[in-house]
Amino acid sequence: MDTWNLLMGGFATAATPINLLWAFVGCALGTAIGVLPGLGPAVTVAMLLPITSQVEPTASMIFFCGIYYGAMYGGSTTSILLNTPGETGTMVTALEGFKMAKSGRAGAALATSAIGSFVAGTIATILVTLAAPLMASFAVKLGPPEYFCLMLLAFTTVSAVLGQSTLRGLTSLFLGLAMGVVGIDQITGQLRYAGGVPELMDGVEVVLVAVGLFAVAEALYNALYEGRSVSQMNKMNKAHMTRAEWKRSWPAWMRGTVIGFPFGTIPAGGTEIPTFLSYATERKLSKHKEEFGTTGAIEGVAGPEAANNSAVTATLVPLLTLGIPTSVTAAILLNAFQNYGINAGPQLFQTSSTLVWALIASLYIGNVMLLVLNLPMVGLWVKLLKIPKAPLYAGILIFATVGVYGMRQSAFDLYLMYGLALVGVLMRRYDFPIAPVIVGLILGPLAEAQLRNALSIGSGDWTVFFERPMSLTLLVVVVLVLLTPRLLAWHRRA
Repeated sequence: MDTWNLLMGGFATAATPINLLWAFVGCALGTAIGVLPGLGPAVTVAMLLPITSQVEPTASMIFFCGIYYGAMYGGSTTSILLNTPGETGTMVTALEGFKMAKSGRAGAALATSAIGSFVAGTIATILVTLAAPLMASFAVKLGPPEYFCLMLLAFTTVSAVLGQSTLRGLTSLFLGLAMGVVGIDQITGQLRYAGGVPELMDGVEVVLVAVGLFAVAEALYNALYEGRSVSQMNKMNKAHMTRAEWKRSWPAWMRGTVIGFPFGTIPAGGTEIPTFLSYATERKLSKHKEEFGTTGAIEGVAGPEAANNSAVTATLVPLLTLGIPTSVTAAILLNAFQNYGINAGPQLFQTSSTLVWALIASLYIGNVMLLVLNLPMVGLWVKLLKIPKAPLYAGILIFATVGVYGMRQSAFDLYLMYGLALVGVLMRRYDFPIAPVIVGLILGPLAEAQLRNALSIGSGDWTVFFERPMSLTLLVVVVLVLLTPRLLAWHRRA
C-alpha cells in the first residue's frame, strides 16, 4: 500500500504541465534519434548534459529517460522499412521486419513493433515499481566489501561482453579507470596526476569525456570512414494487424518481456543479447517456421522488440538502487544524477523520494506518449532520413563545442574534448568498445573509495573479501565471467 501511495505521489509530480512537456519532448527527440542511423540515446544525452544543467533535476531526468526509451521505439522503423537499424537493439528486428515489408506487410510489422514495445515497457515498468524498493532495502545492508565486489563485477561483465575481445574491453576499462584517478584524492586530499593543469584539479569531467568519445567521435568517424550509401525504402502501408497476427504476436510479446527484463538488471552488454535470445526462442517455438528468413515471421519482430524495451526499462533498477549502470546510456544518466549532487544508490529512495517516484511514474506516461507518437506518425519519422549527413554531423559538432565550452568557459576543455574525440575515432576504427571507458571513469573513484573503506574494516587484511558470503559469491561470479568463455572455446577446440 505504501508503494501505491508513493507511486500516486510520483504521478502527481510527473503530471505537472512542465514535466509532461519535458516527457513529451524527450520521447519525441528519442524517437527521432532512434530513426537516424549512427546516432543513439548515449550520444544525445551526453551532448545535452551541459545544456540542461540549469534545468530542475526531476524535469531533467524525466527528459533524459524519455530520450532513452524513445530511441528504442524509433529504431525499429528504419529496421523494418530500410533494413537499417537506428539502434543496436533493433538489429534483430531487421531480420524479419524488413522481409515482412518487402512482402507488403510493413504495416503489420510496424504495428506489432510499436504495440509490443508499449506492452513490454508497461509490464517492465510495473516490475520496476515493485522490485526497486525491495532491492533498495536489501542494498542498504551491503557494506564496502560487497559494494567493491559488485563494482568489480560491473567492470568485468561490461569489459568481457562488449567489443571484439575481453582484452580490448579491459583496455578500454583501464583507460577510464586511469582518467578516474586524476584530481584530488577523496580520502587524503592529495592532488594526483594533474600535471600542473588547474582544470584537472577537480578530475576529468565525465560530461566532457562522454561528449568527446560519443558525439564528436561519432561525427568525425562518419566523416572519415562512412560511405554515402543510398537505401531503397519499402512501401509503407497502414499500421494495423489482422486477428491472426494479434494471436501470433501477444505470446511473443510476453516471452520477450520475460527474457529482456533480467538482462536489463545485470551489466551484460545492453539489449543485443536478450533480443537475439528472443529471436532464437521465437524461431524455435513458431508454428510458421517456413516464414522465417523468407516472407518474414511476425513473431520475429514482436519478441525482440518486446525484449528490447523490457531490458531498457529494467536498467533503472540497478541504476536507482545500487548506483550501478548496466548500459552506456545508464552510465551517462548516473553522471547526470551526480551533476545535480544526487548520489544514486540505496539511500536515494529516502533522500530523493519525490524524484525517484516521479521518474518511475513518467515511464508509464512516456509509454502511452510513445504509442501515440509511433503508430499514427510513422511517416513523419521516416522523413528524417532525408536530412543530409554532412549538415547533421556539422550541427552535432557545433552543439557539442558550445555545450562543453559553456560548462567552464575553458579552452583547455575544448582541446581535451577534441583530443578524446580522436581517441574515440581510433577506438571505433580498431573495434575497441567505448562503454567501458565511461563505466570506468564514473565507477572507478567510487570503487576505489569502497576498496579503501573495506580494507579499513579488515585492518588492511585482504581476506575481508573472502570472509563475507556476499562478497565471496560476487568474486566467484567475476572469475566465472572471465574464465567461462575461454573454457568453452577450449572445449570446442578439444
